[in-house]
Amino acid sequence: MGVPKRKVSKARYRTRRSANRYHAPQLNKCSNCGAACLPHRVCPHCGYYKERQIVSVELK
Repeated sequence: MGVPKRKVSKARYRTRRSANRYHAPQLNKCSNCGAACLPHRVCPHCGYYKERQIVSVELK
């Protein structure tokens, strides 16, 4: 069974753990209405994607 020869330093331990931290979703501006929306997805506010209307959205 493998046993470490030296104690793992705090910096090395924390560097490994830093990849698991939470990342907030990246938001882009819609090219049509300017609302914040996820990239590569239809805008939920206006229904446009790549300057073409994909979905008709009804206002509530």
